[in-house]
Amino acid sequence: MSVVNGHDTLGLLPTGGGKSLTFQIPALAKEGICLVITPLISLMKDQVNRLKEKGIKAVAIYSGMTRNEISIVLDNCIYGDFKFLYISPERVGTDLFRARAERLNVNLIAVDEAHCISQWGYDFRPSYLKIADLREFYPDTTLLALTATATPDILKDIQEKLKFRKENVIRGSFERKNLIYQVFHTEDKLHRLIKLLKSSEGSGIIYVRSRRRTHELAQEIHRNKISVTYYHAGLDPDVRTQRQEAWTSGKTRIIVATNAFGMGIDKSAVRLVVHYEIPDSLESYYQEAGRAGRDGKTAYAILLYNNTDIRNMNRRVTTNFPVIKEIKRVYEAVGNYFQIPVGGGKGVAYDFDILDFAKRFKMNTINVYSSLKVLEREGYLELTEEIQSRSKVHFIVERDDLYKFQVANNQFDGFIKLLLRSYSGLFTEFVGISEQFLAGKANINIQLVTQYLIKLSQQKIINYIPRKKTPFLIFTEERLDLKNVKISHSNYIKRKESFVLRQEKIQHYAGSGAKCRSQFLISYFGEEDAKRCGLCDVCKRRNQLGLSEYEFDLVVDELKELLESKSLRVEDIIDFMDLEEEKIIKVIRYLLDNDKIVYDINQRIKWNRKL
Repeated sequence: MSVVNGHDTLGLLPTGGGKSLTFQIPALAKEGICLVITPLISLMKDQVNRLKEKGIKAVAIYSGMTRNEISIVLDNCIYGDFKFLYISPERVGTDLFRARAERLNVNLIAVDEAHCISQWGYDFRPSYLKIADLREFYPDTTLLALTATATPDILKDIQEKLKFRKENVIRGSFERKNLIYQVFHTEDKLHRLIKLLKSSEGSGIIYVRSRRRTHELAQEIHRNKISVTYYHAGLDPDVRTQRQEAWTSGKTRIIVATNAFGMGIDKSAVRLVVHYEIPDSLESYYQEAGRAGRDGKTAYAILLYNNTDIRNMNRRVTTNFPVIKEIKRVYEAVGNYFQIPVGGGKGVAYDFDILDFAKRFKMNTINVYSSLKVLEREGYLELTEEIQSRSKVHFIVERDDLYKFQVANNQFDGFIKLLLRSYSGLFTEFVGISEQFLAGKANINIQLVTQYLIKLSQQKIINYIPRKKTPFLIFTEERLDLKNVKISHSNYIKRKESFVLRQEKIQHYAGSGAKCRSQFLISYFGEEDAKRCGLCDVCKRRNQLGLSEYEFDLVVDELKELLESKSLRVEDIIDFMDLEEEKIIKVIRYLLDNDKIVYDINQRIKWNRKL
């Protein structure tokens, strides 16, 4: 009701909380179009397709689209009865969008993944800072910001950056009562994983950090006669679609994936999400783990880690934050790679093969990627890793002129009819097509389909945009002379410190055996008075003590008070406490086993300040 009543609203709704409905329903109830801003191209396309299937007119603008494509989309939104325009944040500040913005009858602005606007968030994107400029065009339009993962400080920052007229946060609970969190420290992760998969039922996702690892791990799982496939952003788009559909339909039970998989997946009956390698933050862990059990039935979120993971994690601080001299070298090399003159290149999207670039300039690929991400945060350029999934076609002649062309050029008649029978909307917008699908339908080879499309484009009958197979790199500002490229030292250092703190938090989560997993996560996101779940690995070990939650917490609270400023022998602790000796001993043994308390050099017990 907050949005319906015209209040700027920040919705903190955990994964699976039905965020899209919070803007789709109010927008449909009002005249005009809803402007949805999201950085996730795959999610954008998925939601547009779902709305179209329901007969609701929706369209999207994102990086990599041509100026002609964008113009057609905006004209359709201005003059047609479209209800939703999905747009990536970097498009908001472009001259092309701003020139048409005033003519759009916007009834609601919805900002998805709103944590990206906070410079201290885990996924900051400078392009989000331009969203507040929309207030200039739509001063009276309600703004709804949505995020699944944000700490209290970041929630405040989001509202300030988006110029909320009044602070207004609506929270959904982060507690997932049906989701059982477990953490296993093991040096033989593969053995533990296979054991988990064989002892569980239903669909599962296994998250790993690298594309190469998805393939390797899937092979190991397959050797154990478990139905499995793998998924990452570098696969051919058709292959990605096929594998996601096979997993969604249940033909494939397990999918091993990078974090490119998961946004917008339409599968509620996921029984198991395993993180085979430790992620960089609790935010990303919670979001990915939350893809299990959306149907409300019991599901498991499992983290496997070992000492090697922790060492690798600590090394990522260096790889994610290259020295400033190296970052500037990458910036200059990118300009030279595309032969962009100083003062040029602004707003242009370039196909970018990072492996070819790194090889040509004799640079380390990981350092290049990390440097580009720093340059992106500074607002100089943007690396769009989403690969365009389909070729596109738009008829640029009227129907009468097309008919005349078909009569005069009989060799194209059958193919044009095939296009028109296979796809709708070709005269009003660019429509995604599949050359392979058309070839199969016409019983001809794919090369001939491509030739037809190219010739029709040359004849000015259609506008044909072949599928791109590489990411895009966009100069969001004109290329600068290297001496004018500034990497904000304070921001660079602060972001590095913030990255380290988030790593420490998830290492603490993994290594701590004294606090309920669910309780740990819920309190991290600012939800007070979180209760023990009673089902995670920590709670199960505590339950074995034979103490009630009240008794356990009573001993812990008294211990904290006793050990606040001094260390004590076990005998002294027992004497000080007015509780049963057996219960005190059980709790002390449990806390020692989980490194919550430790012995000092004098064999006295003290609180472990490192945790």
